[in-house]
Amino acid sequence: MFAKFHPNNILTALDEIDAQAPSYSMTKPQALRRVFSVMACVAVCLLFMHYAKFSDNLQWLLQNLALWQQLPVNYYVEKLARLGLWEWCGYLWWTSILGVGYVLLPAMLIRVVFKARIRDFGWQVNEAPRHWRGYVLLLSPILLFVYLVSLGKDFVNHYPFYNQAGRSLFDFLTWEILYLTQFVCLEFFFRGFMLNALRPAIGANAVWVMCVPYLMIHFPKLWLEATGAILFGLFLGILALRSRSIWGGVLVHAGVALSMDVMALVRKGGISTQWFF
Repeated sequence: MFAKFHPNNILTALDEIDAQAPSYSMTKPQALRRVFSVMACVAVCLLFMHYAKFSDNLQWLLQNLALWQQLPVNYYVEKLARLGLWEWCGYLWWTSILGVGYVLLPAMLIRVVFKARIRDFGWQVNEAPRHWRGYVLLLSPILLFVYLVSLGKDFVNHYPFYNQAGRSLFDFLTWEILYLTQFVCLEFFFRGFMLNALRPAIGANAVWVMCVPYLMIHFPKLWLEATGAILFGLFLGILALRSRSIWGGVLVHAGVALSMDVMALVRKGGISTQWFF
């Protein structure tokens, strides 16, 4: 079964994508303009998200709101901190910024410049169920790897990102909703927007182009996770083009993310039966 990951089979899969519409359906001038607009959008979105996602920006907005209302400058920040919600609000801000950068801005390009339907860029289920074996094959070794890595101290110190995820069932569930929402946004950006926008111009090469920024957003994470993002992005890209859907990738990401958080919390003793009683 793992023979599907052989380089020759990967190249054959890419050849099959190239042989089907809409690969290389644009003229050279059209392709030039499409690649320019897509990559310019990608650059702007990644730049915006990298600098806007930090909670310092939320703090600045709340401080200016307080000053405008003639309140103490840290009125809202301190109130949220007293309620134990400041870190959670920081992640709400983070998810919202990613929603703008990963979804809203590319969607505007699709509608305004490409004059296309956003749902045709991977939002529909399409043939994803037919490729469930590929997604399971991709997910299974990753889950085993996650278990092995979870035995290390670095893993427990790194996950979950939200330090209060084990405080209560509310914290855990709301954090996971935010965390998984950003994966939906991420999958649309890389496997929906980038692949489907670039494919008519450069065919299956869109997968290789997509893999580079996808790897780079993993640089702040553990080196093993960043290294795995290269192959992870490649295989998810191929499956997304063959299934014409982002939802298989969303489910894979959700499975990995949930397992990592739950394993880390179990190791910390952070999951309490008091949540349910």
